Amino acid sequence: MTTHSRIRPTVLVVGGGYAGVTVARALDDVADVTLVEPKDAFVYNVAALRALVAPEWLPKIFLPYDYLLQNGRVVRDRVVRLEGKRTLLASGREVDADFVVLATGSSYPFPAKSDSHDTDQAHERYRATNRTLAAAERVLILGAGAVGLELAGEIAARWPEKRIAIADIAGDILPGGYRPELRAELRRQLGELGIELMLGSPLRDKPPSTAGDLQPFSVRTEAGTELAADIWFRAYGIAPVTDYLTGELAALRTPEGYVEVTRYMELPGQEGIFAVGDIAAGHPNGAGRAGRHGDLVAANIRTLITGQGELVEAQVAPPAIILPLGPEGGAGQRPDQEELLGPAAVAEIKGRDMMIHRYAEKLGVLQPAPQKS
Repeated sequence: MTTHSRIRPTVLVVGGGYAGVTVARALDDVADVTLVEPKDAFVYNVAALRALVAPEWLPKIFLPYDYLLQNGRVVRDRVVRLEGKRTLLASGREVDADFVVLATGSSYPFPAKSDSHDTDQAHERYRATNRTLAAAERVLILGAGAVGLELAGEIAARWPEKRIAIADIAGDILPGGYRPELRAELRRQLGELGIELMLGSPLRDKPPSTAGDLQPFSVRTEAGTELAADIWFRAYGIAPVTDYLTGELAALRTPEGYVEVTRYMELPGQEGIFAVGDIAAGHPNGAGRAGRHGDLVAANIRTLITGQGELVEAQVAPPAIILPLGPEGGAGQRPDQEELLGPAAVAEIKGRDMMIHRYAEKLGVLQPAPQKS
């Protein structure tokens, strides 16, 4: 890495998610920042499942970019090709920059992430699915990871009379390096909510309907168990968004689509090009980690611009999670403490307000505190 002595060098941030807005805002005072993002608003996906069951949350999770930058700019466009530091946008515009930060994140099935670039369209889809879900008596969720468990908890908290089942080919819930006692506590709470777990056997056939549609059906697992439901959702299938990389940058993609990075989150052999958040190979996914990546890369770029301070190395964080099961339930573990977080702690830290204030403040948007029940 070399230090740039130029006054206000240019920084291109590709993607306006958790990591992207963090980088852009942190460098706005020291660089000429351009953030490119196809959506017309920042989407706080952490609370998307809450907004599904409680649509009054929708205005709280779609936050405008208008107040993010005082000096730089947010361009509503999409990067279609990036080779070296030369970037081609869907509009045909080309952008060159001294520093490029790749922060395009990952895709995930609706409703955990919105698949619309237009806020009004996204709102309508969540509201329509909410109405459909309200009319269903039996719900099937495919995937017993964090998203599947949280979705089940949100539905059960909003409609305790519904019959909810979670199915997964895995033999236990919540894959990853989490403590057995965390899984045990989550299974206990799921049982109290009346949520059925069907684990360890794949489905013989996929549900015949489209996810999120109201259409009664039944499917069988390979073990022979029948699952009947009126509606189903897919809670698996994360995919890093890196298909715009070409040339030498494309060669740094892993077979799964993640991007190789150095200990400074820089692409190997590509000075001044960084990757952060869900697309960074070897680093766990998640909003919190993406935000921390953004802080680290912004600090390193600032050091390279000003020549002051030391470069910071990224650390792969040990497993940690705060998993709400509705506003008042859930469990979690932190690497810095032995005891698990129980329902009361999870509700206080995350479950009731979903930590919206952190990014509302970062986006410069004043948000009223969510009403606590």
